Amino acid sequence: MAFFNTLSTLFLCTYLLFLSSPSISLSTSSSSSSSSIHDLLRSKGLPAGLLPKEIKSYTLSENGLLEVFLNGPCLTKYENRVFFDSVVRANLTYGSLIGVEGLSQEELFLWLPVKDIIVDDPRSGLILFDIGVAHKQLSLSLFEDPPHCKPQGGLRNHVRKEKGFEALR
Repeated sequence: MAFFNTLSTLFLCTYLLFLSSPSISLSTSSSSSSSSIHDLLRSKGLPAGLLPKEIKSYTLSENGLLEVFLNGPCLTKYENRVFFDSVVRANLTYGSLIGVEGLSQEELFLWLPVKDIIVDDPRSGLILFDIGVAHKQLSLSLFEDPPHCKPQGGLRNHVRKEKGFEALR
């Protein structure tokens, strides 16, 4: 009888440990190679250039939560300027990134968070960006190749100098 109590206690402890460790129970794919995140995007019907080249690593959970880790916050440009935080999260399904966090797009001098990115029909050549107050359709061709992303401070100072303003730092 004592053997069965010890065995059931051991089983219960193992089960609780498994539940309390999300990295064990949720992580199904992990990579430190930026090319493989871009391959993952392509395999899910999205263009590889949605994310910059400067990807440090990523994780994809069983429930579809994609977490992308960059070397640090950075800016790049597609049609308008885009800001990537050091961590970008979204739910990845075929043809879409839903509930995006850590990505903003400049529109008319305002920085608006990108909420969803959707490719409904790849044959249309369009990709839809939900920026909260509006939906914006852009050409898929803008996102064919991953862009270089410059550290946040460097690009801002460069823009200020072009506009004739002194750097505030």
